[in-house]
Amino acid sequence: MDFSILQQKLGIQFNNESLLKQAFTHSSYVNEHRKKYSQDNERLEFLGDAVLELGVSQYLYKEYPKMAEGELTKLRASIVCEPSLVSFANDIDFGQYILLGKGEELTGGRNRPALLADVFESFIGALYLDKGFGDVITFLEQYVYPKIDTGAFSHAMDYKSQLQEVIQQNKNNIIEYAIVEERGPAHNREFVAEVKVNSKVVGTGIGRTKKEAEQRAAKKALDATNNKN
Repeated sequence: MDFSILQQKLGIQFNNESLLKQAFTHSSYVNEHRKKYSQDNERLEFLGDAVLELGVSQYLYKEYPKMAEGELTKLRASIVCEPSLVSFANDIDFGQYILLGKGEELTGGRNRPALLADVFESFIGALYLDKGFGDVITFLEQYVYPKIDTGAFSHAMDYKSQLQEVIQQNKNNIIEYAIVEERGPAHNREFVAEVKVNSKVVGTGIGRTKKEAEQRAAKKALDATNNKN
C-alpha cells in the first residue's frame, strides 16, 4: 500500500512512515502475513483514543466558556463516539488504505463501522507519536472542529435551555421561537427558525426538523452573546 497519496492529501509528511502503515494495519492482515514483520493498530488505537479525547476536550473548554461540566461531557461523548469517528474517517477516505486479511476483506471489513472508527483513532495515535500534539490539533482543526462549529453535534446539546438561562437573568426578557420558512421537497425538507428576545431577532438556524432549526437558532444567539462578553 502506497501511503504517499494520503500524506499528500492531508498535507502531512510522516517522519516514520512505518507508524502510518501500522495505523492502517488490521490484526487480520498481520495474522495472514506472519513472515512479514508488521504490527496491528490496536496499541495505536488505545493511544489515539486518549489523544483525541484530550484534543476535543481542550477545544470545547476554550470555545464554550459558559457550558457546564455535564454538558461538556455530553457534547464530547457525541464527538468521539463510533458513528462520528466513522464519519470523520469516511470524509478522508481512510477505508481504502486499510490493510486487511482476505477473510476480513471478503466480509466487507473495509466498510465496517467499528473498524473505520478504530483506524481513525489509530491514525491520531500515530500522528501524535510522529509529529506531536501540535500537529494533531492542526489535523483536528481541519477535519473535526469545523463540524462542531457548524452544529453537527447539536443533537447532543440543549442550546435552548442554555439560552433560556442566559436570557432570563433579566426576568423581564421574553424569548420566543418561530419557524419563518420551509423549503425543499417533502423528502428533503429544510426549516428556518428565528429566536427573538423582546421581539428582536437574536439568532437564525436551519435544520432538517423544526426542533433542530430552533436548536441551531439558539446556538447562534448564544455565540453572539459569548462574543459580546
